[in-house]
Amino acid sequence: MFDVKKLRAPLKSFLEENGLEPCDEHQLVLKRTFTSAGANRQFINGSATALATLASIGEWLVDMHGPHDHQSLLHPAKQLAILDAFGGLEKERSAFGELVQHRNVLEMEKSALIVDEKTYAQQLDLLRFQVQEISTARLQPGEDESVEAEFHRASNAAKLLQLSQTALDALSESENSLLTQSGAVGRVLAELQRVDSGAANLTELHAQAGETLRELQTELSRYADKVDVDPARLAELEERLNLLHSLKRKYGATLAEVIVFGDEAKQKLQALESRDAELARLNAALEKLDAEILSAGKKLSAARKKVIPQLAKVVSKQLEDLGFKQSKFDVAISATEIFSSTGLDVIEFQFAPNPGEPAKPLRAIASSGEMARVMLALKTVLAAEDEIPVLVFDEVDANVGGETANAVGEKMKQIAVKRQVFCITHLPQVASAADAHYVVTKQVKNGRTISEITLLDKKSRVTELARMLGGQSDAARKHAEALLK
Repeated sequence: MFDVKKLRAPLKSFLEENGLEPCDEHQLVLKRTFTSAGANRQFINGSATALATLASIGEWLVDMHGPHDHQSLLHPAKQLAILDAFGGLEKERSAFGELVQHRNVLEMEKSALIVDEKTYAQQLDLLRFQVQEISTARLQPGEDESVEAEFHRASNAAKLLQLSQTALDALSESENSLLTQSGAVGRVLAELQRVDSGAANLTELHAQAGETLRELQTELSRYADKVDVDPARLAELEERLNLLHSLKRKYGATLAEVIVFGDEAKQKLQALESRDAELARLNAALEKLDAEILSAGKKLSAARKKVIPQLAKVVSKQLEDLGFKQSKFDVAISATEIFSSTGLDVIEFQFAPNPGEPAKPLRAIASSGEMARVMLALKTVLAAEDEIPVLVFDEVDANVGGETANAVGEKMKQIAVKRQVFCITHLPQVASAADAHYVVTKQVKNGRTISEITLLDKKSRVTELARMLGGQSDAARKHAEALLK
């Protein structure tokens, strides 16, 4: 369960877009289940979701640092992101990236216009044909349904006329028609009413039935008059229907889609026909945008150059606490002519662990132990700016010991003031800095290896730290108690 009240990532919109339940009182609940059959399920706020969705949220919530995870520190792009985070330059960097993205869109539009003459002529011919074919048809949304219904009636006109005439004959035009028989029934019922006045309701019902039959006769006559056996109209409808089906096969599943296709083709045709003017417009826009990008890039570079000495100073101070008494940390910055989304700069962290040696790129001189401590120093410096609320350090204290181990534990404690920190360690000096301790053990039960994790109480913490110090002697226990104090 995560408290996401201060999380700056767009979690609310992410949950909505993925159909997941919102957080209740800023509490995000993640759950994953495993079965012996191998089926795994994951849930976010009680809603089932895909593992990839869970992983996406995980990138906002937890930062993992293991023996190899700090290799990301060697990449200039990651180093540039750290520098910008420290200097609070994300807004300027984002604005620069939007300018570059806009430039990329204009370049794509320009590339679409710059083609060889043969291809240009072919595109013009195709677009002109498509626009002509669609516009000539004068389409109306839903027209295919009404034409198809009319075609169905027209193609069955002779049968419809025959059926309606047969119904009229039975109703009124034959010797034994329903209306003739109804008149005979009426006369009988009139005689019945004269004999018994209580049969008046029967006469009324008969009158109503007669009225209904005459109304039916009228409507049938009108229907028969409208049935038009016209071969010319039938051929016209068939031709129209074939055209509509042909257009849908070529340009869209519905007439609405065909109309949209035609509108888009018309716009492309207009752009191609005015290619020279469009190219001139795009070139002018690109020239103006390049000037804006260059200006914004120079301002961002100037801001970074002001931040670099500050970052170098505070990281060097943290490294001094971690055992590098006379080391030097610096950031080299150089310009690039390539418009990337991050600016006009390439930077590289440089490190000189020993006095009298020039600073060299971090990737060229740092051992795994040195790298771990540089990473911890940077994390300590960036604890206030870093958005990720949970940090996991997995044996990043490898190859350190003594007083340096005490400093590593102290740095993690400083980070834990603002973040939730989990640390897996074999160093008692590091472990003793924690607020709570869990011990992980393995044992064999019925031929299977079982891993267990246990929260230690106050007494057990002393026992475990003493074990890490080398035994359960009185001296080890006193040392453990001193570390915890």
